[in-house]
Amino acid sequence: MAVKKKKKVVSKKVVRKKVLKKVFISFDFDNDKRLKNSLVAQSKLPRSPFEIVDCSLKEEAPMRAWHIKAKSKIKGADRVIVMLGPKTHKAPGVLKEVKMANELKVDICQIIGYVDKDCPEVEGAGPMHYWTWDNLKRLLG
Repeated sequence: MAVKKKKKVVSKKVVRKKVLKKVFISFDFDNDKRLKNSLVAQSKLPRSPFEIVDCSLKEEAPMRAWHIKAKSKIKGADRVIVMLGPKTHKAPGVLKEVKMANELKVDICQIIGYVDKDCPEVEGAGPMHYWTWDNLKRLLG
């Protein structure tokens, strides 16, 4: 009598991987690291519609090397988010990143980082939005 082997049934469950928007965060490196860190933490939440691909770089490297690296990171993003603080509109690195994003035609918007401080807009950085979960989902979903 032959022994029948049981066939192993493999589930054919279709798993769809959520496609996340790739975001580059532009922020005032000297004054608003907390804003950047908070947005990075928010991107790691299970239902987040976005992931952070990179963020502003400290302009310590030689200018040409900094420019090449920043441009490469921005080019790989679906959207640039400028995190607005009180001095962001004067931050040289932010102004250069906004210019690069516009030249590369990468979508760009501004998120108001503080409700209790005046956060002037950065010229050319797209529309301003309050920092709410619903706004992030709408902008990046």
